[in-house]
Formats: sequence, structure tokens, C-alpha cells
Amino acid sequence: MSTDRTDVFTGNFTQQEPIPQAGIDAALDVLGHGRLHRYNVAPGEVGEVALLEQEFAAFTGARYCLAVASGGYAIATALRAVGVRPGDTVLTNAFTLAPVPGAIAALGAVPRFVEVTEQLTIDLDDLAAKAGEASVLLLSHMRGHVGDMDRLMEICDANGLIVVEDCAHTMGAQWRGVPSGRHGAVACYSTQTYKHMNSGEGGLLVTDDEEIAARSILLSGSYMLYERHGAAPAPEVFERLKLEVPNISGRMDNLRAAILRPQLAILPAQCAAWTARYRVVEEGLRNTPGLTLVDRPTEEAFVGSSFQALLLDWPEPGVREVLDRCAARGVELKWFGVPEPVAFTSRYCHWNYAAPEPMPQSDRILAGLLDMRLPLTFSLEDCVTLARIIRAEVSAVWQAGTGGERG
Repeated sequence: MSTDRTDVFTGNFTQQEPIPQAGIDAALDVLGHGRLHRYNVAPGEVGEVALLEQEFAAFTGARYCLAVASGGYAIATALRAVGVRPGDTVLTNAFTLAPVPGAIAALGAVPRFVEVTEQLTIDLDDLAAKAGEASVLLLSHMRGHVGDMDRLMEICDANGLIVVEDCAHTMGAQWRGVPSGRHGAVACYSTQTYKHMNSGEGGLLVTDDEEIAARSILLSGSYMLYERHGAAPAPEVFERLKLEVPNISGRMDNLRAAILRPQLAILPAQCAAWTARYRVVEEGLRNTPGLTLVDRPTEEAFVGSSFQALLLDWPEPGVREVLDRCAARGVELKWFGVPEPVAFTSRYCHWNYAAPEPMPQSDRILAGLLDMRLPLTFSLEDCVTLARIIRAEVSAVWQAGTGGERG
């Protein structure tokens, strides 16, 4: 490809698509009648939140669904619902984002990190070695990378580990045809602006376990109005639990649900569009000297809403030079090796509240990890340009001898 440095990308990496017109119309209907609170419904009316829960349960194949205020709230609620208590150890990925260990620490529990592989998934050998140290694994499918869920569940089942899945980046993805989030006891999704459905903030929780579902609904602040949930257990399950579970209010409102329901209806097409963009970037970067692409297993049906690649074993100045050169041409790359946390790139060693231990394998991988959003406002032609620029700048630094080791 050409190494002409006059080519500059002008796209906006944080610009999302507009809300579908059907979502705008539904939101205006909610604003018109004013019943924004999920339990404030007219006689005989099923509110937007309850409808979203029913539809998302059907989309994932789950028995129960709860819509809440954020993905982080969904995670904390799921951990409480499966019995995590202050002082408990919870296993989780070393490669994740701050809300994941934050949800553990907010309960007074202790995160115990598991190494990451070059495929950017949890290291199953390290998980097997640490499985006896906890009763819960909070599994983060970070940046949309789904690992070998068959082997993971074998390890967890053999060690009595309850699996809570963080599917913030894998809504719509699958492993061997099973939707992401349907392997563990409970799964949590995000509808924050940069996720696969956009309500600004928001979250969803799904499970097949009636007690986990009932506890989660009570935790979210149901005020004993469980009959206004369509994707919920029977009333007798709540009757057993209603005096045991505290109200930690975090409900989704009807306005956000109204915006989300039309997005859910087109989600499969959106997921396919993201992955088409990912494949264009992947093909454009294939065989770039010094750059390692992430191998995506055939069992994984992923959603390519972001792109990751590795400058493995490059010295820090070489990585920074690539970042600077790409930025000068309009390409915004995040770097998980940055010494101090910046925006969305903090990593396990920055989270002092978790008292992290050194993790040399993860350090090596994160030190070379580049990350790029692929919003659907980018065209396929834009993705060709992105790959061309990144390839040219990585190649230039590599050829100048300031990149990684020559093997």
C-alpha cells in the first residue's frame, strides 16, 4: 500500500449514528404522557421498560430480564444477587475496564485478577490455577473478544465457580451459536453511548435462575410492584425474598427504554455492519511488519465495534511514535500501555483499591495493545483509509529501527 503521508482521516471516533426515527417517536410519546418512571403506567398499559425486558429476554433466549440504570449497576446487582459479600474474593480479568473491578470493590469484595492471552481473552490455565480461591468469576468479554466458553465452563463447574458475564462489548455475539451471556448464571449488558445500543446510560441483566432474577429486581427498587415486570419470576418467589433484600434503586426509565426498543429490533443488522468494518481494517493491516493481529477463532461470532492489534515487545518510544504519527493523520488510537490512566485505557495496575499483584504476562500484552473504535458512522471506504494510514505509520517506524525486536 502507499506510504503517502498526505492522506489524513477526518472522521469522528466518538460520533454515533442518530437514534432511529421510531425511537425518537416513541420517546416523544413518553414525554407527551409524562409517565417516565417504569412503574407509573396507565390502567392496562405495559410500560416501555417492561416491554424492553420481554424483548431482550427473547433476543438472548433468557427466561428473565431486568433493565437498569447502567451496565456497572447491572454488574454490582448481579454480584449481590449471586451472594457476593464484603471480604469475598472475586476472580476477574486483568484486561478489562475500571467499572468491572469497581463493581467488586464497591461491595467490599476483593478482585483477584487472572492473566490475559495474546487473543485478549482470559487465560484459562491461570484461571484453572486460581479457581479454588473464589466462588465467583466475573468474566469480562473485554473489547468483544469471546474466549473458549466450553473449556471455561468446564473449569468453573469443576471448581464450583459461579460465572457472572460482563457482556458490555458482546451484545449480539455468540460462541458456537450460543449468545454471549448465556453460559454463566447471569449476564450483564450496557447501553451506554459507545455500546451496541445507545441510551446514553443504561444496562440489562439476564438469567434463567428465578432467585437471581427476583433478588435483582428487588435490589433495583421494585417497591413490591413485581407484577409490572413481564420477564420476571412468579410472585411467590418474591414473597420468599422481599423482606431480605435491600432496595438499592437503579431502575431504567421509560424514556430510555423507548429509545432502545427500536434499536434492539435492528441489532442483528447493526452487528453485521460493525463486523464488516472490522474485517476491512483487518484485511488492510494483515502482514504489516511489526504488527500482530488478534486471531479470531471460528467458533466465535463476534461484533467488530472496535479493533485491537499488538505492537508486541516494542519499546515505549516506538509505540509512542506510532501513536503520534497516526494522530497527526487523524487516526485516534488508544494505548493500554500508557503509564498513567487516560480516559478508557486504565488497567489493572492502576486500580490501587484492588491491591493488584504483578502480572508479567498481562503487562507484556497490554504494553503493546492498540485499540480503536469503529463507529457505524464510518463507511467501509473510511475503514480502508484507516488501515492504510496505520499500516504506513507502523511500517515506517518499524523500518526506521525504532520498533520492536527483529526476530
